[in-house]
Amino acid sequence: MARVTVEDCVEKVPNRFDLVMLAAQRAREIATGATLTIDRDRDKNPVVALREIADETVELDNLENGLIKGLQKQVDIEEPEDEAELHELLSAAPAAVEAEESAAPAEDTELPTGIRFEDVDLPNTED
Repeated sequence: MARVTVEDCVEKVPNRFDLVMLAAQRAREIATGATLTIDRDRDKNPVVALREIADETVELDNLENGLIKGLQKQVDIEEPEDEAELHELLSAAPAAVEAEESAAPAEDTELPTGIRFEDVDLPNTED
């Protein structure tokens, strides 16, 4: 990567960590087939992404929103619209939990009494 490109980008995105995240997001978009806003000039995707950020040919807000959306772990779920449907879902939930508990065999997960982590001798791995 050309140092000049990074220095130009830092003027647009002052935080280098944010710059890395935004450039990586744009490079991923380019890799998946997004249209380029500048000439490639035989550069790889990360360099093209930095050049686009430096030339302000991509919207930083759009990149940031795409990055946030890609990192979100919780998916928005459509909520039931009427009270009857909600009541039906809530009444079915306890029955499903009871059925699951009765189907799964109980496992003995308790540790022997009197043994603690400090009491166990670990082998020496420095040799």
